Amino acid sequence: MSKYQVDKRGYYGPFGGAYIPEMLYPNVEELQNQYLQIMEDPSFKAEFEQLLKDYVGRPSPLYEAKRLSEKYGVKIFLKREDLNHTGAHKINNTIGQILLAQRLGKKRIIAETGAGQHGVATATVCALKGLECVVYMGAIDIERQAPNVARMKMMGATVVPATSGSKTLKDATNEALRDWINNPVDTHYIIGSVVGPHPYPDMVARFQSIISFETKKQLLEKTGKETPDIVMACVGGGSNAAGMFYHFLDEVNVKIIAVEAAGHGVESGETAATTALGKEGVLHGSRQILMQTEDGQVIEPYSISAGLDYPGIGPQHAWLFKSGRGEYVSATDDEAMQAGLRLTKLEGIIPAIESSHALAHLEKMNFKGDETVVICLSGRGDKDLDNYMKYFNL
Repeated sequence: MSKYQVDKRGYYGPFGGAYIPEMLYPNVEELQNQYLQIMEDPSFKAEFEQLLKDYVGRPSPLYEAKRLSEKYGVKIFLKREDLNHTGAHKINNTIGQILLAQRLGKKRIIAETGAGQHGVATATVCALKGLECVVYMGAIDIERQAPNVARMKMMGATVVPATSGSKTLKDATNEALRDWINNPVDTHYIIGSVVGPHPYPDMVARFQSIISFETKKQLLEKTGKETPDIVMACVGGGSNAAGMFYHFLDEVNVKIIAVEAAGHGVESGETAATTALGKEGVLHGSRQILMQTEDGQVIEPYSISAGLDYPGIGPQHAWLFKSGRGEYVSATDDEAMQAGLRLTKLEGIIPAIESSHALAHLEKMNFKGDETVVICLSGRGDKDLDNYMKYFNL
């Protein structure tokens, strides 16, 4: 059992657990008792793998970005999660959770979404399976991610705006949790990241671990070796990173780098650089690291990218950070936008602004020159064209 994976009590080191109101206990306990059993079931595995292959389009390519590699003098591979159905890694998890919900006899699905990618991925699988779908989304995110809102509605989902607080992801999560408390019997809550009470961080990471599972095989084929020297991903709550790191955590020679959103700068007051500024505390049902005031109020996060403006970080990431296994860094709005344009010009791939944060860190790295680097390209930039257009006056 890896010391970086969840223990029997639902913790990663000091982080994790299930800090939940009494009224949520039956829902969460049902999941805790059954998730592993269901996921190990041969019929579940067969259906999950078949949908990932025929519906999502996996395995996603591991692409050697030759011109990008040339620029930095190392061998850079992009794990192309942007090519999945719905345009990001989120679908890996929603397929898994909808199959789980069906086996638990649930008829109604709720979800929270920031950038809208998880909302779209949830609405997609609900359409696929014919289940009722309600997505909570911050009112501000609804404005800045209009195409994704339209997609969800086309698929028959009800999109409910969260109008409290910063009107973004944190507030949408609060609303979704309230809904779940009020509808415990027939409703499954599909959390989109490696956050929330145990078993969610582990369950989501397991569904996303397909990313690194495929990467190992693909690297072996391309380089003759299963492991890279460095593996990188952007982190908001942290699900694409959890999936990208999963099968490399115990490979001590693989350096793990997670890139958070620094917004206007770590010290600017408008940021989402959780590990740089955060303290340990409880948010959305688990003990993690989060940005909070002296008296424990959650500080509103900011990032140009709607998928990274989360004030906390998943408990596994908090543990990878605290234990020193992972290097947690950040990139500003400007650095990320420039990195997104750079990839587009060099490789003809428009990345999601979230993924651009990981690419931005390449500028700050000192390479020897013989390294193999894998970066998770977690999503495509179609949803961000508006942002790119405004930023670069296109």
